[in-house]
Amino acid sequence: MVDRHVTGEPDPGHRRPEGMTDEIVEALGAISEALERTHRARGHLYAWHQLTGSADAGLDRAVELLRGAGHQEIADRIERDLIGLNVIEGRWTFQVCEEYDALYYATFQAVEAEARERLADGRPHIYEAELKQKRRSPGLPGHETAPGQS
Repeated sequence: MVDRHVTGEPDPGHRRPEGMTDEIVEALGAISEALERTHRARGHLYAWHQLTGSADAGLDRAVELLRGAGHQEIADRIERDLIGLNVIEGRWTFQVCEEYDALYYATFQAVEAEARERLADGRPHIYEAELKQKRRSPGLPGHETAPGQS
């Protein structure tokens, strides 16, 4: 049976700097995890942007078909009241994405980078690298510490 708790050392780019405490490693891991969630949220925001834009563009065909079928009034209403409508006051989806990126997303990335730089000499994913060491099976294929160590 392989002892999964043999730790060894992470690859050099992911080793904790001298004197870094477990608490700081865990805190930086929590910030990193939160940033990863923000990346996912941003992806969903851009999906919303694209889906809303394509829905709006698809209404052109509906208007054309309704006019061809003799339903001028509903076609006019869609064209007048719905096509090109702001999704929130004064904004289309691209503007919401721009504001999210400029305010929240950029600030989150800057704060995470600053914390990592000040507390970990800029090294990313120290928490995850140490978790990898605890969970891998040293010496087995596919459990190397870094690429090229087979």
